[in-house]
Amino acid sequence: MKKTAVDVSHVSMRFNLASQKVDNLKEYFIKLIRRELKYKEFWALQDVSLRIDQGDRVGILGLNGAGKSTLLKIIAGVLKPTEGSVTVKGRIAPLLELGAGFEKEYTGAENIYLYGAVLGYPREFIAEKYNEIIEFSELGKFIDVPLKNYSSGMKSRLGFSIATIVEPDVLILDEVLAVGDAKFKKKCEAKIQSMFDKGVTVLFVSHSLAQVQKICNKAILLEKGKVIAQGGIEEVSAIYEEKTK
Repeated sequence: MKKTAVDVSHVSMRFNLASQKVDNLKEYFIKLIRRELKYKEFWALQDVSLRIDQGDRVGILGLNGAGKSTLLKIIAGVLKPTEGSVTVKGRIAPLLELGAGFEKEYTGAENIYLYGAVLGYPREFIAEKYNEIIEFSELGKFIDVPLKNYSSGMKSRLGFSIATIVEPDVLILDEVLAVGDAKFKKKCEAKIQSMFDKGVTVLFVSHSLAQVQKICNKAILLEKGKVIAQGGIEEVSAIYEEKTK
């Protein structure tokens, strides 16, 4: 019997969207005090349940606005669901919005510790892996430069190098990474492939069905925040293709 790596149980996620434009902070507080602020409730996910076995590579399919990235962020622990629960066995490497926890006034070196903490890695562990992170990122002397002077490619490279320094049990991928130049991208793909070879559990979101079919053995299809199909990659792909015709 296969062990469960990720268990998502009756997860719903609600966002409150302001239904009218507020021009500045002062106006916002006046409206707040007078209780004139009106919100529209938007459910990005509704009662989503799924169980992912260890070693499975699961593609998450759906049109824009289906809730794919929201689901990944909840599994990664970036967002807390409004309802329901998520249990993940083992270590997660979330390759989502690389460097979203960076502080632009800090140097690359300082951000290694900061981002490491955001990802839940102990300081001693980061200290031990520090040189390895810098070496993989190929940032050289730029590691002592404040992040505000980095290009987006440099930030992604640093983010990728920190996020993949662990030997993860669960790898979360949102789109194939646009990290730096072609040579560095190849290096990242090789690193991800080496994780695949070790039997890591994978959750993968991509707009490219061909990519999902290449990487995954199972899939989930989301539509307007609800799971409408889950199972083998061929069977779910066929339903998705019908929907996108």
